[in-house]
Amino acid sequence: MGRLEHIDMTARLSGSEYEERLAAAQQRFLELRLELGGHTNGGTIGPGLLVVMEGSDAGGKGGAIKRMVQPLDPRHYSVYSYAAPSERELRHHFLWRFWSKAPGRGGMCVFDRSWYGRVLVERVEGFASATEWTRAYDSIVNFERDLAQEGVIIVKFWMQVSPEEQLERFEDRAEDPLRQWKLTDEDWRNREKRDVYDEATEEMFERTDHSAAPWNLIAGDQKKWARIAVLETVIKRVEEGLQLWNES
Repeated sequence: MGRLEHIDMTARLSGSEYEERLAAAQQRFLELRLELGGHTNGGTIGPGLLVVMEGSDAGGKGGAIKRMVQPLDPRHYSVYSYAAPSERELRHHFLWRFWSKAPGRGGMCVFDRSWYGRVLVERVEGFASATEWTRAYDSIVNFERDLAQEGVIIVKFWMQVSPEEQLERFEDRAEDPLRQWKLTDEDWRNREKRDVYDEATEEMFERTDHSAAPWNLIAGDQKKWARIAVLETVIKRVEEGLQLWNES
């Protein structure tokens, strides 16, 4: 059995517990973000924070990101969404377009999709050769370790949604004029290849899970549960990162 099969997709929160934990988590995350940026401790800059969001199509990444940054000053974070590389980006190493966006010390970025496209969609759809996506695993791990050594806390998420819940969300988007833009023909095609994508995802976990940037797998069938799980995990990782930073 792979890691995806061990996710408890039945995880749920009541409305009242969700609201209580959301308020507490957002308050704590605001405190931590201000501390990282040197805004509440006499100007002492802390490590950077990079949150990497991956997962199933319609897995709830956007909603989780929205709740994460909601309490923050917009000057204190950046969110970057990555799709297929442009013609110019294709002329460079596949990590090139991510280097300049990675946060420095005291900064914060959220990546909605990331360099893991090389070993997922580019692998499955044949946009990268077997040689290219196979050697990408080591490149990715070395890249993440380099960022961590430079003072960046990396928090990686995979948000998993069941086929049944995904279909319901696709159909809801298709019927909503204000959300139809979020549903593409590619989403439907990817759904038909779910088994192939799951195989690529399991290998990705196996080969890119390391101490500097471990994977956090989130059950996404209930949005309330997923949003709290993401936010509380970020808090835990930042608290751990700050402790190590202050001890160094």
